[in-house]
Amino acid sequence: MPAVQIHGAEFPLRRIFSDEFSFRIPHYQRPYAWEREQASELLEDLLASLGGEEPIDELEPYFLGNIVLIKSEQLPDAEVVDGQQRLTTLTILLAALADVLPERAADIRPFLFQAANAIAGTEARYRLELRERDAEFFRKYVQEPGGLEALGALEPAQLSDAPKRIRENALFLRDRLAKLDADRLARLATFVVQATYLVAVSTPNLYSAYRIFSVLNERGLELSPSDIFKARVLGKVPEADQEVYTDRWEDLEEGLGREQFGELFSHIRMLFARAKQRETILREFDTAVFSKVPPGPAFVDDVLVRYAYAFDTIRSCSYVSTDNAAAVNVLLGWLGRLDNFDWIPPAILWLAKHGNDEGAVLRFLRDLERLAASLLIRRVDVNGRIERYARLLDAIDDGDEIFGPDSVLQLSNAERSETRKALNADVYPVRRVRAYVLPRLDGALSSGGATYDYPTLSIEHVLPQTMEQDGAWAVSFSDEQQQKWVHRLANLVLLTRRKNSQASNYDFGKKKSLYFVGAGGTSPFPLTTQVLAEPEWTLDVLERRQKELVAVLAELWRL
Repeated sequence: MPAVQIHGAEFPLRRIFSDEFSFRIPHYQRPYAWEREQASELLEDLLASLGGEEPIDELEPYFLGNIVLIKSEQLPDAEVVDGQQRLTTLTILLAALADVLPERAADIRPFLFQAANAIAGTEARYRLELRERDAEFFRKYVQEPGGLEALGALEPAQLSDAPKRIRENALFLRDRLAKLDADRLARLATFVVQATYLVAVSTPNLYSAYRIFSVLNERGLELSPSDIFKARVLGKVPEADQEVYTDRWEDLEEGLGREQFGELFSHIRMLFARAKQRETILREFDTAVFSKVPPGPAFVDDVLVRYAYAFDTIRSCSYVSTDNAAAVNVLLGWLGRLDNFDWIPPAILWLAKHGNDEGAVLRFLRDLERLAASLLIRRVDVNGRIERYARLLDAIDDGDEIFGPDSVLQLSNAERSETRKALNADVYPVRRVRAYVLPRLDGALSSGGATYDYPTLSIEHVLPQTMEQDGAWAVSFSDEQQQKWVHRLANLVLLTRRKNSQASNYDFGKKKSLYFVGAGGTSPFPLTTQVLAEPEWTLDVLERRQKELVAVLAELWRL
């Protein structure tokens, strides 16, 4: 028998959040980091899996993946090595369900808190205990009755990152659930508790737990779905053509690289299924792809080759044409900087259909980048993005006039207004938004002349995030003015160096001369150069710059 026992089993959430486990997030774990998009994706997936009126025990279980624990088999105490984000978000979801279902709260709250039971020999404790610095906040505002109501009264600007994420996700989930009717809410609560599963893998020490975590997350050269598809497709090719089609397949794989070749099959699935993946890609290829184009020569010629060339052009920004190649490839470069790949299937389909019409390609990509940027800035979650792009795929296939004002490719009046509003609000707090918007804005100011592929590219504040009470910044700005402006476009610059917390509180003159400049006392970024040209940093400067910068993006994206 091995010296270290490893245990793994599936558990429904009614057992995960029971006396069998007492979860603790150790101090070495990173803070809670899930953003609203991940919380929204979890909830929407659960709702999509909920079905209609069939009994819960007849539904397909919803599988949430693995958690890795340091835990003795005989004791409930469990230190979480992997799974913190899911366990925390599930706890928030249960608290939100208890809040919007007061008549069922007594049935839900035992999954948040274990009451003492002298007969059973159990003590009072919370089912999940966060890291020490966040635990009290989580208990007070999530795990305790009435906590979510008090949470809404807190000012986000005064919270550190983890409590801020907890607050945002808790209020978002509560508000989203409040829109459902009571029967569907009760059904959802039952489905979450009874039919949602985690695999808990446990071992009694950190070393072996970390080894398990590494193995579960290893990305080696194991058999991939594309290898399985290769065997299935080439197995249907007549023997006389086997060598030709094998060479064709392997040339495509070598040209794209193994990882991107595997990614291509995910995009092909979307091109056919036009919905979010809910089962394994192998099963969905059978139902969505191979049911329409069976494995064999036709799949290679009409699907794989056709879409692989378009995908290679997109990923390598290598479109070739007489007049518009440079503009097209610049747009592909910007799209490639997005935090998601959901825009790629429509781009593949358009290039496959209209790749020889360079004017149509340029026009399509301008509008696609505009749509993708707006979805990002308005923080539309993955389900919303996929639904929008699925409708766009339908429109392309149906030959609809996609450049008309009512097309799914275009932004509605409300969407343009929401995008402008978001650009006029705090941009910095959401990493994926600021990481796209600031370089895109700078690129618009440079007329395409600047580049952004530096080893380090950071975004820094002019007016600092925290003002020293007796410092130079506090003379020019009140606390209220600082909170209003600190995270807006007007107050942000691009740097080619890592952030320096000590330099953040330099006065404006010192920041310009020592921190914001690069080699030769200049900056490669127009956005930063504009700031260097300002003699002082005042409220009037911020107000003027904000109007000017939002106007640049409004013109770029036709808002």
